[in-house]
Amino acid sequence: MIPVLTPAEMAQVDRSAPEPFDVLVRRAAGAVVRAATGLLGGIYGRRVVVVAGPGHNGDDGRLAAQLLAQRGVRTTVFAADACPDVLPSSDLVIDAAYGTGFHGTFDFPDPNGAPVLAVDIPSGVDGLTGAVSGRPAHAVATVTFAALKPGLVLGDGPTYCGEVVLADIGLDVSCASAFLVSDADVRAWVPERRGDDHKWRHAVWVIGGSPGMLGAPTMATVAAFRAGAGYVRLSVPGEPHVDAPLESVVVPLPVRDFDEPILADVRRFRALAVGPGLGRSTDTDASLRRLLAGADLPVVVDGDALWLLGRDAPGILSARSAPTVLTPHDAEFERLAGSPPGADRMAAARALAASTGAVVLLKGPTTTIAGPDGTCLLVRSGDARLATAGTGDVLTGVVAAFLACGAEPTFAAAAAAHLHGRAALRCPERGTVAADVAAALPDAWAHLA
Repeated sequence: MIPVLTPAEMAQVDRSAPEPFDVLVRRAAGAVVRAATGLLGGIYGRRVVVVAGPGHNGDDGRLAAQLLAQRGVRTTVFAADACPDVLPSSDLVIDAAYGTGFHGTFDFPDPNGAPVLAVDIPSGVDGLTGAVSGRPAHAVATVTFAALKPGLVLGDGPTYCGEVVLADIGLDVSCASAFLVSDADVRAWVPERRGDDHKWRHAVWVIGGSPGMLGAPTMATVAAFRAGAGYVRLSVPGEPHVDAPLESVVVPLPVRDFDEPILADVRRFRALAVGPGLGRSTDTDASLRRLLAGADLPVVVDGDALWLLGRDAPGILSARSAPTVLTPHDAEFERLAGSPPGADRMAAARALAASTGAVVLLKGPTTTIAGPDGTCLLVRSGDARLATAGTGDVLTGVVAAFLACGAEPTFAAAAAAHLHGRAALRCPERGTVAADVAAALPDAWAHLA
C-alpha cells in the first residue's frame, strides 16, 4: 500500500521531523532535480524556468534551480506573484508556486510549449480534494514527497498531475490511515486456494432481480464465479425460471417473506450479495431488513437494497454481528447519508462507515473504500470503460467472492475494486460491456504484478 496523507497530516509530519528544515528542503530539491534531469534527457545547456512561490514549495523550487545551475542548466526563476503571462522559451518549466496547503485561485502562466514538472502538486489543485481553482498547468509529471496527497488521486487532480513520482525524503509516515492500493496488495489480501478446498468453502448466494431486471443478479453471479467463488446460488424473488449461468444453481424464492428460506439454509454459505435489480416494493423492504438482521455472515449490499435501507441504514446495519459491505454510487450514497459525498470523498466515506459499522465502497473515477475503524483505501486501477451498465453488478459479485474466500472485509472490497479496474483495462477501449469485464477477471488476476 502507498501511504496517502492529507495536507494537515503532512504538515504535522513535517513539524515532527527530527531533521532541520534546511535538510528536508535539500532532499526535496534533490528529488526535483532528479525528476527534471530525467525529463530533460540530459542537462548541460538546457534551459529551465522555475515559478517559485513564497512558501516551502517555493523553497524547494529555488534550491532546485540552484542545483540545476551548478550542473550547467541555464535557469530562470520567477516569483509566483510576478510572472509574465507567457514564460520565456525553455526546455522545462518547474511549477513550485504553491503546494498542497494552498487555498485560493491561481492561474499558472503559459509555459510557452515547454513540459511542466510540478513540485508536490500542480499549483491551483486542492491537496485534499483534487478540486481545481483557477487555471493550473497540466504537468507531465509531479514529484511529491514522503506520501501521496489525496488531491493527486481524487477529483480533477489526476488530470493535471501527470506521472506521479513519490520521493522518500526521510520523513516518518507511519501515521497514515489512508493508502493507494497496488497489485501486490490484492495478491496479499485474498487468500489462495488450499489443497483440500471444495466448492462450499467459497460459496456465495446472490439474491436480486425482479421483473425486467434479471440481468443484474446474473451479472453478479458470473463475476462471483470468475473471481473465485466455488459455488454460486442465484435466487430472484418471485421468478422461478431465470436464464442463469450454467454453473450456477437457481433456487426460487417467494416474493413475500423471502428472508425465511434464505435464513433457513444460509449456514452453508460464506457470503451473500443482496440487491442488484431487487426492486423497491414494501414486501421486498421488509424481507431485506429481516434478512440483514438474521444473517450471521458477510453481506454485500448493492443497488435497490441500498435504496431500500436509505436513512435507516445506521440503525439496521450497526446491529449486525457479521460484516457488511455497502457499494454505493453517489446517488445511492446520498440516499444513505442524507447528502451527497461532496468534494472530500474520503471524509464522506469514513463518516458513513462510522455511522453504519459497515465497510463503504464509494464508487467513482477514484473508488474510495472506508472501514469502520477509519482506514481508507483508494483505487485508481480502471478507467472510463467501467462507465457502462452492469459493471457495478460485476463489482458486487467480485466483493462477495473475495469475502467468501476469507479476505478481511475492508481489504476484500478494495481488492475487488482494484481487480475490477484491471479487468476493464484488458477490454477494448470502445464497446466494452459489463459481461466483457466479468470475463476478463481471471486474466486480470493472472497478470497482477
